[in-house]
Amino acid sequence: MPLSQVQQDILSILKKANHVLVFPSSPLDGDSIGSALALYLALKKLGKKATVVAEETVPQSYNFLPEISAVSHELKFVRDFIVTIDCRENTPGSVRHEIQGNKINIIVTPANGTISKDSVAFAQGPVPYDCIVTVDAADVSQFGKIYENFTELWNLIPVINIDHHASNTGFGKINHLDIMAPAASTMVLPLIEELGPNLMDADIATLILAGLITDTGSFQNPNTTPDAFSIAAKLIGYGARQQEIIRNIYKTKKLSTLRLWGRTLTKLQYDEPLHLVWSVLTAKDFAEIGGSPDETEGVIDELMSNAPGAEIIFLLKEKGPLETGGSIRTLTPTIDASKLAGLFGGGGHLQAAGFKMQKNIAEAEQTVVTALKDFQQKRLGIEDTSVAPPQPSSSNFPFPPQPGMA
Repeated sequence: MPLSQVQQDILSILKKANHVLVFPSSPLDGDSIGSALALYLALKKLGKKATVVAEETVPQSYNFLPEISAVSHELKFVRDFIVTIDCRENTPGSVRHEIQGNKINIIVTPANGTISKDSVAFAQGPVPYDCIVTVDAADVSQFGKIYENFTELWNLIPVINIDHHASNTGFGKINHLDIMAPAASTMVLPLIEELGPNLMDADIATLILAGLITDTGSFQNPNTTPDAFSIAAKLIGYGARQQEIIRNIYKTKKLSTLRLWGRTLTKLQYDEPLHLVWSVLTAKDFAEIGGSPDETEGVIDELMSNAPGAEIIFLLKEKGPLETGGSIRTLTPTIDASKLAGLFGGGGHLQAAGFKMQKNIAEAEQTVVTALKDFQQKRLGIEDTSVAPPQPSSSNFPFPPQPGMA
């Protein structure tokens, strides 16, 4: 298939670049990490410098991926400050500097006469990076401090935005968006194939396939298009290690992860009239079990397959004193999960989305539950159900709430 103009523009920038910054979205998942590292390896094979930076720690389940250690959590951005003195009239005899408290004095002693301040000019040194490539991110807020602390850098060099979320804000100078793509990693594949001959190898193919498998839920999610299967076949042809991906992501779970999944099910709440299912994990839960919020990946998809009658499923997890992460899944395409996540500053796909809130877990739970109940009440034409607490229904839901839970 011929490349689009946007793809050609991206290739033109990457081919000219010497040092590329690659930012995967947060929270990190198989698609964002796979896309970023696939680009990283391809650029390295071309003899270019590439740096992958992510604010969050890589979930342990992805430690098997090729070059996973290349993901850094610190962005280094410094520019020289250059003082230029026009010495055509006064040759300098010596140059030295001295530090006085918070000040630096640069002392230039001319061979004769004086140097006028009009002969002095100031400038910033060159930016050490040529471009930024973001993958699998709908908005700059998904980069956290990497964006907040380095906004100047984002404005100084071209930003290439590669994404497949319908909620993408088009924040890049070049926006390569395809909401029909099953994963961002599949959008990276044709770019790598065109960057140079023989760049694709088993490691790069494995990274791209990891993104495809995780974002389609091992080809079970609604975003599993016919193209997803043909792309998977091509990647396996390149040497992608499918069984390694399945074994590490789906068949290997730490004891703490299994305990977290159990705690999530134990704390499950169900509003039957409004077809809402949710669970909340607090810092206390993580401390007692010895797990982390990263280990909850996949549990919400497990809830989907065990919650007949539910239309909206969401999971809230406490990530800090004033930070709550949320995941939303909808079991009907008539409810747009990305729009629901947008109520809380997030985004995503039609039936799978996420968000972050700068609130403590209790406030976040109240906000999200109230908003989604209100949404369902209006959508279904049901009066306020808050008068009576949601009741478990053993006939159509296998995990009733625990005593005392709303």
